[in-house]
Amino acid sequence: MTKFNYNRLLIVCIIIGLIAAIVVNVQRYNVEQSNKTVDLAIDYEDMLKLAQMEGLPVEEVLSRAKEAGITSLAVYETTFEKLNKSGKTIAIPGSQLLENYYSGTMSDPAWRALVSNGTIKGDESYVVGNDLQTYTEVKADLIRRLGEDRVTVLHAGGQEFLAVKANHTELLKMNLGMPTDEMKAVNDAGFYVLARPSNYKNVTDDDIDAVFKRLDGINVSEIVFSGSETLGGLHNTARTIEQMKERGITLGAIEHVTQLQFYPQDGLYDIIRGLDYNVARLYAIPKDEQPKLKMDVAVERWANTDQERNIRINLMRIYEKPVDDLSLLDTNMQYISLTKDKLIEKGFTIDKASCFEPYFGNKVLQILMLLGVCAAGVLYISLVFPKVPNKNLYALLGVCFVACLIFIFLGKGSLIRVTGALAAANIFPALGMISQLDVIRKNRLIGKLKFTALLLKSVKAIVCASIISLMGAMFLSGILSDVEFFLEMNIFRGIKLTFVLPLILVALAFMQRFDIFGEKLLNPPNIKVQIKRILNMNVSVKVLAGFVVALIAAVIFIGRSGHTAGVPVPGIELKLRAFLEQAFYARPRSKELFIGHPAFILMMMAWYRKWPSAVFFILTIIATIGQGSMVETFAHMRTPVFMSLVRGIDGVIWGCILGCIIMGALYLWQYFTSSTDRSKSLNE
Repeated sequence: MTKFNYNRLLIVCIIIGLIAAIVVNVQRYNVEQSNKTVDLAIDYEDMLKLAQMEGLPVEEVLSRAKEAGITSLAVYETTFEKLNKSGKTIAIPGSQLLENYYSGTMSDPAWRALVSNGTIKGDESYVVGNDLQTYTEVKADLIRRLGEDRVTVLHAGGQEFLAVKANHTELLKMNLGMPTDEMKAVNDAGFYVLARPSNYKNVTDDDIDAVFKRLDGINVSEIVFSGSETLGGLHNTARTIEQMKERGITLGAIEHVTQLQFYPQDGLYDIIRGLDYNVARLYAIPKDEQPKLKMDVAVERWANTDQERNIRINLMRIYEKPVDDLSLLDTNMQYISLTKDKLIEKGFTIDKASCFEPYFGNKVLQILMLLGVCAAGVLYISLVFPKVPNKNLYALLGVCFVACLIFIFLGKGSLIRVTGALAAANIFPALGMISQLDVIRKNRLIGKLKFTALLLKSVKAIVCASIISLMGAMFLSGILSDVEFFLEMNIFRGIKLTFVLPLILVALAFMQRFDIFGEKLLNPPNIKVQIKRILNMNVSVKVLAGFVVALIAAVIFIGRSGHTAGVPVPGIELKLRAFLEQAFYARPRSKELFIGHPAFILMMMAWYRKWPSAVFFILTIIATIGQGSMVETFAHMRTPVFMSLVRGIDGVIWGCILGCIIMGALYLWQYFTSSTDRSKSLNE
């Protein structure tokens, strides 16, 4: 029987790297704990709409919103669509003025004179102001966006107005700058302004300065740019950065609809880095989804979002239909209040959004962690190919480690760190499984182990395997720990690979230790022979059908990973997830709780109860899913490290309990089956 040795030098290197990883993860935990303030925001226009729908004064609605917990009101750039309704400044198509003139409904002699002398043209629009401040701001912004050659100042009866050469439909939708009157009204009501400016075409420093001058004297919580460009776009972000830093304004970055990275805006990452990461992630429940969500579900969504994805700006929307016997106003105020209370219960503070400090891990600690991962990779090779001499293993370790150093000193540290994290995510779950395969391999099959003894051995085995897997999680988390990964400016690449590669690594190690066909269980033929025999097997229709089912399950398993999957989640599973999210601090992952960890317990039962070797192999591979999933959880760097750790531990505990229950049920089934068989033989 082949002996597999665990090289002590490699283990020492792994321990050194693990110590460094734990140090970095403690630092990461402290950074995450200092970023716990959430801005509860809602659109100012939504508040105006709610007041109109309820027939109440705007002041009353704003007062109730403040009391319920809203801290910021989002103010967007004004448009003629909004201004025409308020009457402060209106845009009238020239064709309408001509129609009024020729129909005899135009009574103002000054305007009639302008039509008669040909000043008014049907293909132009005319802007008239009834509020001096609003008109002045609109005039300035129109000239910036269209140019002086397309905006002409005219007079009628002593009143100034503008002739604008533009398509009227497009003019109505055009952004016209941040409205000072709205921002002051928001501040006067006791809220911060969450400013939503847009970019200018061929933007200049003067354009950018004008935007920030409009914000002078306004208490701004954050700026979240509207549209597909930041203010300054790709080529002029330096001025925007300068103005934001001078005022100490936080940038809001909108989470992408896939919940991965950000909604694409030109220049966004340049501004984030220029602001030294003074940025907060923003999330809004999609407009078409919110009406379908019950209030308690939406509240739970906010709590989970802020906890798990580092969201610090909650841009809420109003419900447009009341619930139960509440008024529409009370419905929305209850929604806001419950959200605030839930967040406070989870340990958050409600105010301006907080940000991560610009944390980047110590380079020496990163190098030590990479040493540990290199040692783990070499250790795996030694456990699959035990005849490789130690000197060759040490040479391989040296080459891998030096390659890491070269990449780091050549300025490719990010690339080698992601590669190291990917290696840790795949190697350590495999090592965890292999370690327990070697333990049970030493326990020769002498009789069938009793239930209590098997239960204890199974629990001990899954705990030991999980500790090794969590070591890999510490390496992955530690190696990638920096503010750009926390914010998801950078992301872990290869998540789908981590669902497959550990299975392959464990399968290779299994065939080196056991004969899948059970003929020479502890003295198996080499891997090549076993693979060849598998490929040459005669396959029945039943086996083929089973293979197709397994293949479909594998496609679903891999396809549902990440955020770009097209495989839908059944409604019953969504309900189960919702229950688990409410029952646990961190919901255990289904792959661990219901698949991987119970399979681990059954794997132990398969060995000690002398089940067929092929069944033992299949359960081993399925058990690896749980170990790999535990480590992969930590690849979501936006999720706080403590939460990922608790999620993994909860998964092990409850998955182990479920597995033990299944094992107990199988014992009872076997007991009653054997009792029935004995009774039949006695009767016969």
